[in-house]
Amino acid sequence: MGKAGLPVSPLAPASFPDLPVIAGIDFASAAAGVKYQGRTDVTLIRIAPGSTVAGAFTRSSTRAACILDNQAKLAQGGDAPQGAAIIINSGNANAFTGARGQESVDAVTGTVASALDLPRGRVFSSSTGVIGEPLPHDRIVGVVGDLVAGLDPSGVADAARAIMTTDTFPKGASATIEGEGGPIRITGIAKGSGMIAPDMATMLVYVFTDARVPADLLQQALSSGLDRTFNAITVDSDTSTSDALVLAATGQSAAAPISDLEDDVGQAFVEALHGVMRELAHLVVRDGEGATKFVEVAVTGAASEADARKVAMAIANSPLVKTAIAGEDANWGRIVAAVGKSGAEADRDRLTISFGDMVLAENGWRSPIYDEAAASAYMKNADLKIGVDLGLGQGARTVWTCDLTHGYIDINADYRS
Repeated sequence: MGKAGLPVSPLAPASFPDLPVIAGIDFASAAAGVKYQGRTDVTLIRIAPGSTVAGAFTRSSTRAACILDNQAKLAQGGDAPQGAAIIINSGNANAFTGARGQESVDAVTGTVASALDLPRGRVFSSSTGVIGEPLPHDRIVGVVGDLVAGLDPSGVADAARAIMTTDTFPKGASATIEGEGGPIRITGIAKGSGMIAPDMATMLVYVFTDARVPADLLQQALSSGLDRTFNAITVDSDTSTSDALVLAATGQSAAAPISDLEDDVGQAFVEALHGVMRELAHLVVRDGEGATKFVEVAVTGAASEADARKVAMAIANSPLVKTAIAGEDANWGRIVAAVGKSGAEADRDRLTISFGDMVLAENGWRSPIYDEAAASAYMKNADLKIGVDLGLGQGARTVWTCDLTHGYIDINADYRS
């Protein structure tokens, strides 16, 4: 069973990966009883002096207090000469909580700052869970001492579990590249299962590297990967108040500093970082609430990239498409309908639709080689690919989604109970 008492997703990996230790990063987790009983629900992450920090956050107009606080702090720059920290709780989003929300953020981050001898402006916080209920921050404050005492560079797996809400499995990914003079390691963890849609896709993500990277380049490397990773997934088309991605670089690798993202090492670093981001994004979709299918939607031949994205997201968010996938029904007519409603330029007679390698429709009509039995058999796979070529231009975009089952209703109807 998952941490919230839910069956583990059938799309879950066999086990949590063996993530490399990132020098300069320590983790600790504790049970504060914010909402859940008998489980860890608070995580503290300490980031070594001399690190740099970057971030990306939800664009919701009802952002949680911690998001507003993090954005204000990062607006002052990403350097952390004295170090930094992240304090995370599950069970309560501290969103739509008025002035009390910022008071809770100040109480928690202030306590951590004092305990770790850090500037308040370098302590970031995240909260995930129920919206509209005051955060019982005294419970978090009460375990900060235990968290500090328990900081451990090998505690990443426990941290990944402590940040879960309706997630059914912890999520982690890593990569290693060869820098000039030594290896550069990247490790990331994430939580997310529902309320997943772009902007940034309730999702919390923390990625760490031992690379030496200036704060501006670190932010550039992070931001350039969002549109094709965390902004290219959707479970239910609902954007969270609390989405946060924090990336920290400790500079403790033996490799030479990365000073140019366009040279060989810089490009390899960006590619590896984006690979970790993409893997974590996929794991979020694989843990979509009630999901039984992982679906790639690849749109090509659009008049523009913007149109390709419109079509891809229209398909990925369509309840009719998603329920057909859940029922293993090869109803490609619902793909046609989603293309038509997307608002993108489309021409019926140039449209091609495929499932996997099978062409189902082309030239404005069902393909002459269409095989209903083969299409139906394909839909029984756990991983599916829907291909749409609009035949109009060079625009392309790939997004990832899951099916929509009764499990999604069960989880969300009972979420606050």
